[in-house]
Amino acid sequence: MKAVLVAAAVAGTLLAGAGVAGAAPAVTKLTQSQAASQLRAAGITWSSSGNCTDRSNPHCTSFDQINASTVNGVITLRNASGCAINITGGTEVGHASGTYSHYNGYKVDISHNSCIDNYVHNSFSYIGLRGDGYPQWKSAAGNLYCDEGNHWDITYF
Repeated sequence: MKAVLVAAAVAGTLLAGAGVAGAAPAVTKLTQSQAASQLRAAGITWSSSGNCTDRSNPHCTSFDQINASTVNGVITLRNASGCAINITGGTEVGHASGTYSHYNGYKVDISHNSCIDNYVHNSFSYIGLRGDGYPQWKSAAGNLYCDEGNHWDITYF
């Protein structure tokens, strides 16, 4: 048993030295139809300025390649809050890049409404302003809710 633990520690050190330690964990990706089906069943709506779901079009709201954990997070938010949720941004191009980005399936944008606004403000911890000046709240699960003025930008880790 001790040899296994030592081998695991050495492997972890080697991976960290190779730059793997900061990598995002492996996640389950969903197709547009899989995500839409789960969201629809939970009573969650979505909209886009282009009335489309094409991931390569910034005017669409796409769920193609969204993380299953992100969809589960939105459904949990809906169930816990009892609020109507309308998704206005998913995995389509046109958002900021980075590991925990929209395109990589970690984020959604949702519309403001008084119910969801009150729920976030009263249920999560205010953690200050994001680097771009927008206020953020953090859930007990570690997810980030950023009020970008005309919508909520949510990161599900």
